[in-house]
This record gives sequence, structure tokens and C-alpha cells, in this order.
Amino acid sequence: MIAKIIKGADFRGVINYMLSKEKGKAKVLASNNIGFTDQNLCVHEFALQASMRPNVQKPVCHTILSFSANDADQLTDDVIIKIANEYLEKMGYANTQSLIVRHSDRQHPHLHICINRISNDGKTISDRNEKYRSTKICRELTERYGLTLGEGKKAVNRHRLRGEDKLRYEIFDGIKAVLPKSNNWKDFVTDLNNQGIATRFKTKGNTDVVQGIIFEKDGCSFSGSKIDRSCSFSRLNAEIERNIQQTQQHLSKEPMAHSIDESGFASDLSDALSEVFTMPMPSGGVDVDELRFQKKLRNRANRKRRI
Repeated sequence: MIAKIIKGADFRGVINYMLSKEKGKAKVLASNNIGFTDQNLCVHEFALQASMRPNVQKPVCHTILSFSANDADQLTDDVIIKIANEYLEKMGYANTQSLIVRHSDRQHPHLHICINRISNDGKTISDRNEKYRSTKICRELTERYGLTLGEGKKAVNRHRLRGEDKLRYEIFDGIKAVLPKSNNWKDFVTDLNNQGIATRFKTKGNTDVVQGIIFEKDGCSFSGSKIDRSCSFSRLNAEIERNIQQTQQHLSKEPMAHSIDESGFASDLSDALSEVFTMPMPSGGVDVDELRFQKKLRNRANRKRRI
């Protein structure tokens, strides 16, 4: 079970989408704190309650709950309503309007929920840390109901993707393909560039402190965290560190390994990394100053290992 959360300002647009599927492909399962007898009346009631907080620019929370196709048989309407309502309650949406609609236009079971972020008593429902909370709740409900744990982006049908979504997944797949064999940032950046994916880094002001990483393909740019949380600069840097440690451990088991001390190995790594800072910039551009900072990080880590 996974959730996708989309914010907006137009209740009519969301509800029309939820109910506009061809006959038999959309089914209203439940409506909470709102009467559903007519589509237009439903939209009016949502908008009327949201008008109690006119300064809230995005009162619409459109949440999509998706489940594995393996769980289709056990996800009857009654079960899926129970799961949806538990999700809403844990997310803090029990005291507001919501409309739950099940779609059957895909192989995997999924439903759409239109939620009013303005509660029944006129208060704005906080969305602080909602993605983190949502992920945690989805995992709890998945385990409690014995559902299949999602495989994340690996389970997405690539051939159905278009536009920026297609590019994001191509970048994600490229990163996951080259990361396991990247023993330094030079390998990582070069291998991605060979796949048509450019890499650049974000720094804090005029300093060398790296704050993030950006990937670009076919003229579209995405921050690492927008590709996937595992593709943020800190996560990628940690993975490359692990690759280096594994390489070091492997070398220590090789014959004649006793002749290679840590300082020598660290020096070899530093020499290899230094090539990154002097190599020509690929077409996508590599920020040399930011890569120099990576050398500083590596040297600092090597000093700690020698202590």
C-alpha cells in the first residue's frame, strides 16, 4: 500500500476526475461528513466549508491509495473502506469532509479520496510532515492487514509513463544501474553522462558546502530528492562511501594484502578522486568547486579511519 498526495484549490476538478471514468470503472464507496446525492451538490458543500478559511490557497487534498495486484482478491469494498477510513483518521482527517471513490481501470486496486483541509469546525488541518506520516501509516496498515509490501518505483509500468514522469524514472533507473559500481563521484558522474544524464551540485551561498544534487535529461532538471528519496545527495554520498569500504574490505582479503596499508589505499583513493576535479566538464556540467568539497570530505573520512 502506498499513498500519493496532491494539493489543489479546485474541488470540482478533482471530483469530476474521480467520477468521470467510463461506466463501471468508478464507484463511490463512502462519503464522510458530507452527503453524496448529486455531484454538483457535493462540490458545493466542499467549497462552502472551505470558504470558512478563504486565506488557505490549497484546501483540496487529493490522496490516491494504491495496492498490489496480488492483494486484489482480499480487498473487497468493505475492507478497502475500512483501510481508507483508518488512514484518514491517523492522518488527522476524521473531523472533515471526504469522498472515497474506487477505480477499476488498472490491474492494481486503487482508490481516490477528496479531502477538505478545512475541518468541520472551520480550522485548517495541518499538513506538516504529511509525506513522512503518510509513509509510516501506509506501512503500518499494510502489515496489519497482511498486504503485500510495495516494491516502490521498481513496480511501476514504465511503458505507461509520459513526459516528465517518464524522464524521472529513466533518471532513477540510470542512477540505480551505475551506483553499485561507483567507487567515487567521478565514476558516478561519468557513467550517468554516458547515458545522457547530466549531474550538477547545489552549494550553500558562496561556500563549498554541498546542499543537494540535480540531474538533467532532455532539457528537464530534477533535484535528487524529487527523483526519489534514495537519490538525495546525502543518500548517494553514503552509498558511495559504502562502496569504497566494501572495496577496501575486499582488497584486505586478497593475497599480499598485508603489503597495502590504509594510508596507501587512502592515497590511491584521493588520487583517483583528484581526477574528477581536473577532468573536462561533461555536456551537462559538473561544478568543480563542489567536487573539490567531496575531496575534502574524503580526506576527512580517511583521517578518521587512521586515528
